[in-house]
Amino acid sequence: MLSLTQLVAEELAVPVQSGVCDFAAHIAAQYGDAARAVLFYGSCLRSEQLLGEMLDFYLIVSDYDAAYGKSWLATWNRRLPPNVFPFQHDGLIAKVAVLSESDFHDLNRPAASAVSVWARFAQPSRLVWCADDRAQHAAVIAISGAAPTLLNAALAFVERPVDVLDLWQSGFQMTYGAELRAERKDRPSSVIAFDPERYRRFGIAALGHTHIANEMRGDKVLLLPDVDGRIAQEKNRWPSLRRRGKLLTIARLAKAAFTYAGGIDYLAWKINRHAGTQIIIRPWQRKWPLVAALFLVPKLWAKGAVR
Repeated sequence: MLSLTQLVAEELAVPVQSGVCDFAAHIAAQYGDAARAVLFYGSCLRSEQLLGEMLDFYLIVSDYDAAYGKSWLATWNRRLPPNVFPFQHDGLIAKVAVLSESDFHDLNRPAASAVSVWARFAQPSRLVWCADDRAQHAAVIAISGAAPTLLNAALAFVERPVDVLDLWQSGFQMTYGAELRAERKDRPSSVIAFDPERYRRFGIAALGHTHIANEMRGDKVLLLPDVDGRIAQEKNRWPSLRRRGKLLTIARLAKAAFTYAGGIDYLAWKINRHAGTQIIIRPWQRKWPLVAALFLVPKLWAKGAVR
């Protein structure tokens, strides 16, 4: 059986469409020697549909000061990671989140102050550009922390022996509930259903790296005696993680009003696509995107379009 890091390394190396790699190289080129790796993830990875879709990339940089010519961008990326920017290349469009290597490593681990990074990288991703072997190795090690972090959270709320896939389901429901999300309530199950055997393999490998002690008995996951009080620790931190996650969503929207050209249009597109709404952005909202976002999000929350 392959180790978790081996599984991550193999998955990151699975080939993707050439257009994705060309796009990734274009993104990296804008950041010169600061660029370390570009990761491709999300719905376009699963569907392999690129045209007319918004691709999702993470750009990993050596550090923020080296990545930006403007110190205020480095400051905001450090204080409220990640910064997110729109990109276009060869007829394709994408949003690109920027993190330093150290932040990417730390935000994939249980001590992370928010769920957004490890919740995403517990899912499949591809390393579509890297600067060198050291950058590749650093990406593998960072991402290897994501699945154990998610499953550890889910283990804290287990009340009986459960199947590995049910544990993934619980973990994704928890992380989706810790952010403002426009996706349907069945999104966690649909993510797993796309490749259940992948989640089973990764789950079995990741369970050996969780803080909460467990073991596999047949096809079920069983909790072992919690001598260190890890279950209570994990349970106690979730209320603050949920509150912080939703507040961070709003804070990042506010930041994007200054860093992301067309961010209000992207927000509307994303919500319309996933929640079935018909939001139309008016000219004044494009002129004042921060004000528009602060008015828009509470209304959508009240209507259940975001959760």
